[in-house]
Formats: sequence, structure tokens, C-alpha cells
Amino acid sequence: MAEEEEVDNTVTSEVHHFSKEETLKGGREGGSYRNLSEKGEVGTSSDLGCEGQQEQEDEEFECLLGANGQVVLWSPRRETVLSRFDFAYPPDLQAQDRSPNSCPQVDSDGDLVVTRRKDLHLQEGIVLIEHQNATTLDLVGEQVWRGALFLADFILHYSDIFRGKHVLEVASGVGLTSVVAAMLAIKITVTDVDKGEILELIRRNLKRNEDVLKAEVCVKEIDFYNHDTIDDLQANNKDVSVILAADVVYNNPLTDAFFSTVLRLMSDPPEKTMFIALEKRYVFTMEDMDSVAPCYEYFLDGLEWLRSQRTDHIEWTVEELPSDFEQYFTYERTRHLVLWKINAKLKQP
Repeated sequence: MAEEEEVDNTVTSEVHHFSKEETLKGGREGGSYRNLSEKGEVGTSSDLGCEGQQEQEDEEFECLLGANGQVVLWSPRRETVLSRFDFAYPPDLQAQDRSPNSCPQVDSDGDLVVTRRKDLHLQEGIVLIEHQNATTLDLVGEQVWRGALFLADFILHYSDIFRGKHVLEVASGVGLTSVVAAMLAIKITVTDVDKGEILELIRRNLKRNEDVLKAEVCVKEIDFYNHDTIDDLQANNKDVSVILAADVVYNNPLTDAFFSTVLRLMSDPPEKTMFIALEKRYVFTMEDMDSVAPCYEYFLDGLEWLRSQRTDHIEWTVEELPSDFEQYFTYERTRHLVLWKINAKLKQP
């Protein structure tokens, strides 16, 4: 009897932005980079969802040459890579929205360099993200996907929506979008399922980017299939007014669980607005004899289902937003990226 062939269920994101040498903290020693993450915490260990003393350790990444000539920073111990994501600050992002830890700049005479409003568009920022290059389907949150960058662009472009708010991101992956939201929000709760290294990656990436964070940050578990985790989020985050999600659905059962979770989160006061970014993924099927996006079509069905729920209590507004806002991060913005807005206006009893 012939042996069954092994099925390769590895999934690889199309996003590949590898770190450049000038972004790294510390020196190069023998082909490796040390001290890429400064010691310290974002908030307190309990804020990050850790009990007891947070791990304090130096990181080491090997500098490798990628297939296309990129500098790839690889951690042999964790089997992860460290990528640099460059972005341009939008012109209307005022200086007070930058991190209070930013060092003042002086010229050669020792005089303070004053940043003028007209020069803000010339300034660039950096987000360093540790992630996986490829995973199995159940751990795709450990990679960086275009939807996260697309949503990050939206946050930077419409900063007033997020400034001073308590923001909740569900299924945050490695935390890139939350890092950007934390530049503006007063508090951000970053969540994902406690599987693999996802929550630890979030914590390390928040710590790694603490110099640009303005918000109080909290890392919590959310499992769309576990009501206890959702109940805990609702009980401890009663002032959330904005919810984010990026590339969170990739099969129908998960989409069902996702929308059930959205319904629960948006049914309680205060009124909430949710922004969902995702990429339509097309496949060719013999049944349709065409390229179709079945997961996206099922997602649209989920939106219609949500719109019909608890209408005696909630007035739903569901709309697809224009995608022609400015691009601040460097990535391939394809026409298949879409952004949806859901608003839940609670009716008076």
C-alpha cells in the first residue's frame, strides 16, 4: 500500500520588510546584532498581562543576506525575524502626538532645532516588528499581513478618530497596528488567542517600540470560541469606544465566531465604532470556472447577519469606506484591500 503524501499546510505572507542596519540599537559583533531591545517595560508587567517580574534579556539576531539582497535579521533561538517598517508622519500629526521620550535635536552650535509644521511631512518613523516568515494556518497571526499595514495607514490618516480614545484591537497578531494606534490613543487593549508565541510576540514588540507609544497598553487573551475570555474583556474594558481588526478571517467557522464576538462587544455601552481591514484572497474554482474570493463573500454574509441582530436595542450602520487615503507605510497596496466601518448606536430603553 502506497504511503500517503504529506500535505504542506505552510502559509506565507506576502509582506517582507527586513531591517536595515542603521535602525538597530547596539553594535555588531561577529556577524550578529546584540541589544536590539532596550531593557524596560511598557507600563507595568501586569499591564502587559504578565504576572511577576518581566523577563529582562538581551536579544541576538544574526545578520543574513536575503534572496533579493535584503538584510535579514534572524533569531536562531526563537526562529523569528526582525523587520523594520518605515512610515512617514502625516502633516497633521502634531508634535505633541509624538512620544514624550523623543530626544530633542540640536544643531552644530548646540541650539535647539525647532520642527516647523510645514516640515512634518518630511519626518519618518520606524516600527520594529519581530515575526515569523511562514507558519501553519492556525498560527498565521505570528506573521505580518497587508491588512495590518492598510489599517495602520488609515489610523495615521484619520488620527482624530483615535486620539485620546480607549482602543481595543481583536486578533492583533504581532501587534503592528496596535503600536500605531498607541501613538494616538490614551489606552489600547491588545488581544489575540493564547496559542503558539502570539501573545509573547505582542509583548516583545510593544516593549521594542516603547519609544513611540503614547497610550497605556494592556495585553489580554481573546478567543472567539471561548466566551470566558470575551466576558473578561467586557468586564475590564467598559470605556472602549473604538475596535480594530485586520485580516482576522480566513475560514467560515472562524468568521462566524468573529461576528458573534463583535455582536457581544458592541452591544454594551458606550457606543462603539469598529474598523475592519482585510484583503480579498482569490482562488480559481472548477465550480465557478473563475477566480473568486469565497472567504470574503462569506464575510459579507456575516455583515448582513450582524446588521439584523438586536435591532430593538442597536441601530447598525455598516459601510465600506473609500480606500484612497494616503499611504504612509511602505508596502504593496493592492486593489484587493478593503476597509469596513461598523457603528453600533445604542437605542434608549
